[in-house]
Amino acid sequence: MIDSNLRSLNEEEMAHVVKEMKAQRFRAKQLFEWVHGKNVTEFAEMSNLGKNFLADLSKNYDLGHNKIIKRQVSADGTEKYLLELSDGEAVECVLMRYRGDFSKKRNTICVSSQVGCAMGCTFCATGQSGFVRNLSAGEIVGQIYEVNHLLATEGAESIGNVVFMGMGEPFLNWDNVYKAIKLLNDKNGQNIGIRRISLSTCGIAEGIRKLADSGLDITLAVSLHAATDSERSKIMPINERIPLGELMAACSYYQKKAKKRITFEYALMAGKNDSAGNIMELKNLLKELDCHVNIIPVNPVADTKSIFRPEKKAVSDFAKALKKAGINCSVREEKGLDIDGACGQLRGKIAKKGLF
Repeated sequence: MIDSNLRSLNEEEMAHVVKEMKAQRFRAKQLFEWVHGKNVTEFAEMSNLGKNFLADLSKNYDLGHNKIIKRQVSADGTEKYLLELSDGEAVECVLMRYRGDFSKKRNTICVSSQVGCAMGCTFCATGQSGFVRNLSAGEIVGQIYEVNHLLATEGAESIGNVVFMGMGEPFLNWDNVYKAIKLLNDKNGQNIGIRRISLSTCGIAEGIRKLADSGLDITLAVSLHAATDSERSKIMPINERIPLGELMAACSYYQKKAKKRITFEYALMAGKNDSAGNIMELKNLLKELDCHVNIIPVNPVADTKSIFRPEKKAVSDFAKALKKAGINCSVREEKGLDIDGACGQLRGKIAKKGLF
């Protein structure tokens, strides 16, 4: 059954809609360009489709309901958005503005793939809230479209990079995430380069293999955070079901099939995974892979009393020791710490106030 949200439809599906309306095939391409290329929010904006066509279209289809209900702006320019969905649920996305040397500018958005998350990672605000439901492809791309629409009204640059690192586990909603990626990459849509799209997983081995087989040339990031089963299981319950041996086998399969370097995310937690012994464990675990370790000083999360953010010097010393051990690594540039920057924090705060 075709989704009533036009943002969920590719051009072939729109062609089916147009055919059912007994209109000409070229209308599908026009419709696709309005919905996915120009990010229109009202049918009336589709100036070349005709009033009668639009009136018939609006009887059974809509342009989604990703309404921005909260916007937070950080001192560093990072922006966090809470978007309400058609059923009253809400998801977060984060706009990160990077300004490099030689006037290079890059707007990256971190998007959600689910409402809530079933993974239950102890350091993650979303994991503490539990799983609600999957997002449709239209609800996923709608995060980008709504923010882009807002940026356009303010004369700002559009989004050029997308990371699936927000609320939810992308591989547990793979069909819709895959479709969203194809929509974002479409030359008649946002035309975001496939290598400018990244996906982060808690370690769903089957999903990693599916990505390898899909041929999608996106960047894969794996949330690792510990290099032994005993320690990883304490902070990431998924490790009980998919232990490190199975995860590393899937990563090896991906690397051989996709021939791409893998990023391993390592949320650094004071006194938990920042010792010299942890460095040796990482070296032994990753020695067979072409990879990069992204060190992320853990974001403080409300209601978590046993997880603490390390001091800056401790982060720097850990990174230096990793490099000395022969592990390619970097420390992630911190963004949005003053605006509930950690995934799920804003939604959780608003939910506690009973605002959705």
